[in-house]
Amino acid sequence: MKNQNVPSWMKQLTGCAGVIGASALIGFPAWAHINSNTTVANTTPTQQVAENVKIAASPKPTASPASTGAAKDIVAIASGDAQFKTLTKALGAAGLVTTLQGKGPFTVFAPTDAAFAAAMPKADLDDLLKPANKAKLTKILTYHVVPGAVLSTSLKSGDVKSVEGSSLKVVVAPGKVTVGGANVVKADIKASNGVIHVIDKVLLPADAK
Repeated sequence: MKNQNVPSWMKQLTGCAGVIGASALIGFPAWAHINSNTTVANTTPTQQVAENVKIAASPKPTASPASTGAAKDIVAIASGDAQFKTLTKALGAAGLVTTLQGKGPFTVFAPTDAAFAAAMPKADLDDLLKPANKAKLTKILTYHVVPGAVLSTSLKSGDVKSVEGSSLKVVVAPGKVTVGGANVVKADIKASNGVIHVIDKVLLPADAK
């Protein structure tokens, strides 16, 4: 018997599972694959990440835009949602608010407050939010961002480059989608400059763990 209580977005996600290919995203723009070895002369790690964000956001995307009918940008949506208080605070501490208010588009895999609480003790989180750790925080947050507006119906199993430069592993299976080992608990929150997918875990690049 079919389960009538499966959320509609989960049905959309599971519909993608049968088409697994080498590419992580259908129609994902070529410029999304940012070279993690790209360097900019005389820049700090934070400036390098900011440069990657700028490069990723500049070209027009070939993926289907998620902005139709959406009036608020990614930051406005996150700051207005009670489950993203920590994420909103972290974006401010990392100086990424203006970036994610920009044209984009971006796809953000957004950890909830509960995800941050499970990932690290409050004292460690408070320390991470200090100006001295801005480069590390920026690296972690941009690891949650992918260039382009990628809806759940375009997700496929495979690897995709984040704005940070490292790859995220996407796994699409019946009734479940994971990104970097985190479960997508709510998909396709459309913003004027991209889309948000809610996840239950904080994603950490290998060199930030």
